[in-house]
Parts: sequence; structure tokens; C-alpha cells
Amino acid sequence: MAESDGGGDRRKPLLEVCVDDPAGLAAAIEGGADRIELCAALSLGGLAPSQGFMAHAARSPIPVHALIRPRTGDFVFFADDLRVMVDDVRAARSAGLAGVVIGALQLDGQIDVAALEALIAVAEGMDLTLNRAFDLARDQEEALETAVRLGFSRILTSGGARTVVEGLPRLERLANRAAGRLSIMPGSGVRPETAEALLSLPGVFELHASCSAPMDATDPRLSAFGFSQAGERRTTVAAVRAMKERMAAVRR
Repeated sequence: MAESDGGGDRRKPLLEVCVDDPAGLAAAIEGGADRIELCAALSLGGLAPSQGFMAHAARSPIPVHALIRPRTGDFVFFADDLRVMVDDVRAARSAGLAGVVIGALQLDGQIDVAALEALIAVAEGMDLTLNRAFDLARDQEEALETAVRLGFSRILTSGGARTVVEGLPRLERLANRAAGRLSIMPGSGVRPETAEALLSLPGVFELHASCSAPMDATDPRLSAFGFSQAGERRTTVAAVRAMKERMAAVRR
């Protein structure tokens, strides 16, 4: 089960920082992150990290959870996708990571229980987060109940909106429905100035953010050749510290 598995208004606020490179990982740890979501390609919503990155991150002094997402696009995964995901879960477990972040939908928008059960079986003993596939689910209340039944510790969600600010009313309803059975962890557009409103929701104590700043362009050829994208960002120590300070200042 999770190291932090549910609501409770008075729990100490916890910051999960998503990173997609070793420099971001180091910055998140130095800045005081409580947990890491390990990814690749955050500019595309996040993909599964490499085995090498998992092995590197496993030496971190805080829990690390690997995002298991084999490709961009939707969360409807077919047999070959699922085989890759199973192998990625095995790699995360073999590396010694604390958890995995998974999600899958059927074509009709329902949670793909069979796919998740296959991944959960391989992840035995690891902490489980339902990823933002949840935001595309046909019925989020039904999806929440499915997540509880499958043993997830938390759901990463923007409340089905583009950002947590837009999804605040839905996040509140979800947190009330979760009622301590699992944690509703807001993510997408989480910044220091939004922390107080999010942490004031009953039962919400975990926040998910990149705590990033724009990267300086070093060589214009990188973008021209397609090796990087304009507007790329990276987690910084200062941004993580600013988020932690704001979270610590919220009265619960």
C-alpha cells in the first residue's frame, strides 16, 4: 500500500515533482521534493523513462515512481502496447523504484480493468497511482470507485479540465467522494499561487507539479534539426523550494 494512502485534512502537505532528466531529478531533490514521478518527454505529457534513468533514480533519497506510458496520444492500449508496459513495470520494480503511475481506458471511455490488473500483477508490492487517463474517463465517479477497488493509493487529476484551477469544483467533489479511501492529487497548472486553494479542499494533501522554468536556448540548430522543442522547461531548485514554502505556509 502507499506511503501516503488517502485523505485526512491534517496530513502534512506532500509535493510530488515530475522530472524527465537527471538534472531535473537532482534539482527536485535539492529543492525539497517529497516524491518523484520519473518520466521522459514531459513536453508531450510524459512517457515511460528509460531503464538507465530508472536505475539512476533508484539511488535517490526519496521515493520515486515511474510513469508507465509507452507512447503519446490516447490511453487506449492494445496488446503490443500492453506488452511494452508490462516490461516497463518489471524494469521499474527491478530497479527498486517505490511505485508506478499507470492508466488505461477502453474505447468507450471506461477504465480498462483487464489492462490495469495485468500491470498491477507485475507491480506487486509497489505503490500505485492512477494517471491522468482518469481525466478522459467517461464517468469519473465510476472511475474513482474502480481505482479504489483495484487498490490504487491516489489519482493524479486536473478534475477533467485543462488546469487544476478550471477543475477546482470537480476536484472538490472527487475529494469528498474519495473520503480517505485514496488520495486525490491535483496536477496540471499547480503553482505556488494555487497551492492554498488546492490544499484547502477536504482530504487533499498531495500536489503534483513540474516546478520548472524555461530553459535557455544554447544552440539554434537543436530546434531547427528537431533535437529539441521551443519552450522546453526544466525543474529548478528555486521553483521547488518556492512551492514547498507556500505549501508549508498553508494552514490545515
